[in-house]
Amino acid sequence: MATKPPHHVVLEKNFAGVKSGSKLHISSPEEIADELRKIRPGETVSLQQFRKNMAQTQSCDATCPVSTSLFLRIVAEYAWEEHNARNVPLADLPPFWRVVEPGTPLSKKLSFDQAWISLQRDLEKDLWGA
Repeated sequence: MATKPPHHVVLEKNFAGVKSGSKLHISSPEEIADELRKIRPGETVSLQQFRKNMAQTQSCDATCPVSTSLFLRIVAEYAWEEHNARNVPLADLPPFWRVVEPGTPLSKKLSFDQAWISLQRDLEKDLWGA
């Protein structure tokens, strides 16, 4: 999960739907994990809204869609491995299922069944009444 620390760049040309001249936030897996923990149980946030929230927090125009998806996948795989291989309780892990939506290209790349994400979302909704 260790990578370069989060930082900002000003785009010299359009990139992944973000216009030239925009201040772009480049996150990290650690920051993604921290931001996921801020989402309340039972609540879900679209990946686009998640990126928008991070950009606003960082006083940027956007958060990089490419690195955010990559880092979110790293966090999801890390949490899955910690939970299944080391029996770490879900409550102690970044709740990636609150952002990773079943049926999306990102969820299809994960090493585990997307149905698990749906199950976690449903369990939280039932438990927390969201």
